[in-house]
Amino acid sequence: MSSNQRFKLFSDPVHGFISVPKTVIMALIQTPEVQRLRRIRQLGVGHLVFPGAEHTRFNHALGAMALMQDALANLSEKGTPVSPDEQTAALALALLHDVGHGAFSHTLEHQLIEDFSHEDMSRVLLTDLNERMDGTLETALDMFDDTYHRPFFHQLVSSQLDMDRLDYLRRDSFYTGVAEGEVGAQRLLKTMRVHPLSGGSDAEVMIEAKGIYAVENFLISRRLMYWQVYLHKTVLAGDELLRGILQRAQVHLEAGASPDWLRRGSHALLFFLDHNVHVDEIETPEVRNHYLQLDDTDVLFSLKQWMQGPDPVMADLCHRFINRVFLRVRFLSQRPSEARRAAWRTEVADWLVDEGLVARSEAEAAARHYLTLNVSRHTAYDDNEELIGILGRDGTARELSEMADTTTISDLTGFVEKPYVCFPKPVDLDLAPVLDD
Repeated sequence: MSSNQRFKLFSDPVHGFISVPKTVIMALIQTPEVQRLRRIRQLGVGHLVFPGAEHTRFNHALGAMALMQDALANLSEKGTPVSPDEQTAALALALLHDVGHGAFSHTLEHQLIEDFSHEDMSRVLLTDLNERMDGTLETALDMFDDTYHRPFFHQLVSSQLDMDRLDYLRRDSFYTGVAEGEVGAQRLLKTMRVHPLSGGSDAEVMIEAKGIYAVENFLISRRLMYWQVYLHKTVLAGDELLRGILQRAQVHLEAGASPDWLRRGSHALLFFLDHNVHVDEIETPEVRNHYLQLDDTDVLFSLKQWMQGPDPVMADLCHRFINRVFLRVRFLSQRPSEARRAAWRTEVADWLVDEGLVARSEAEAAARHYLTLNVSRHTAYDDNEELIGILGRDGTARELSEMADTTTISDLTGFVEKPYVCFPKPVDLDLAPVLDD
């Protein structure tokens, strides 16, 4: 990293040099809340499947901010006024939009706090930072809440074609080596404009008609990245294994047991495992402070400690994650019946007993950590959300599907669901009636 008089330059392999103004933006980067993002991997357990995917939420935050800079410059050139205060607020919002992410990103998002999403914590942390910085983030907060009188700023960071998605698709494609996810971000930014041009309360971010194929490519790339990376079956296996470990820890805690070997784990992680924290409590100092202390390092440290503990099931699960001996995931053509699930649980329980990991009386309960049924679900273009607008050459604004190849768009619209089962590889489950070939 080098510097000049007005900017700090960060060298980024995806966007090149990123210029960070020596204003409140640089001050935000230096806060513990943002620096913590360096210790949270962008793709959760994805680095255990794609060896190059070691990038972090910090990289992504800088990248989204860099794209916001480019977007605002292009919109200004086309005649949409952006004040210095709005410029700073929008950059801050792009930088902080994911500041509420927890350890291992999406993998544990719904595991530690009930009814929680990372946007809830981002809102809390934005408010805290605004108070510490004497209200300089008030406009950014309004943009985050979509209460600012020029709503197109909110669209730039939270829509179906925003700086968040543009950066993570390009970045994740780069670091995983999955070329199909490459997105023509600059083409999209150059054809992006606000309509009406003045950017008032009724204005929306749209793409000019000449950029329609870039939009289609973006949506196709998003779908491919979800099925090839984010919902890759081995990534799902890693997710299920990590969640199973935390469930096993909670079994001990809920039983009233608090063994010393379990307490050797991270204090911050144990706080959430030991308390039934609800999203309504995240503004309390105790919850917020423990959340900010928690990152990927805490989880890995805890697993290494518990791997040495006297519980054979916990030791085995932690050994599997630390040494990448994952369970198997198989996609299914349909959800299995309860009878079929019961038969699978019995097979896994029998295997646990044969392996000497658990007594027969505890086998059925322990099997739930090794056998999970879930559904992967995704849509590239959700027609229930705010739709992507295309501005025709005649100045007419239309929704994407009205101007694009309708076959392509219809294929990308709607949710695709893939049920799957996760189970130990040595167990030969009877999958024939429900296996997705």
